[in-house]
Amino acid sequence: QVQLVESGGGLVQPGGSLRLSCRASGLYFSIYSMAWYRQAPGKERELVAVITSLGRVILADSVKGRFTMSRDNVENTVDLQMNSVKPEDTAVYYCSTGTTMQGQYTPDDWGQGTQVTVSS
Repeated sequence: QVQLVESGGGLVQPGGSLRLSCRASGLYFSIYSMAWYRQAPGKERELVAVITSLGRVILADSVKGRFTMSRDNVENTVDLQMNSVKPEDTAVYYCSTGTTMQGQYTPDDWGQGTQVTVSS
């Protein structure tokens, strides 16, 4: 059974930084793509960042230049480093595992989510 556990959310001021982490278990981690999604109140869940099994990172236009994603195939974790955060980054952030084909990510499993609030 796949388990994804997110951590690191919280309250951060505009312009600040936050690092989210997701620990995966129950899967052969290194062969899967991993992704971060977010969902703000009243909005649809949107893809923020993907990292493929080979370490290629794909970022949404809204976070390019501010967020980075990394993975550790020994610890079975992925991180989302969020810099220069904006109030519009406020959302519940979800970790996902899935597959990437021709640049398109398809999620299979989800974590419970972690709240990120950007406010002064």
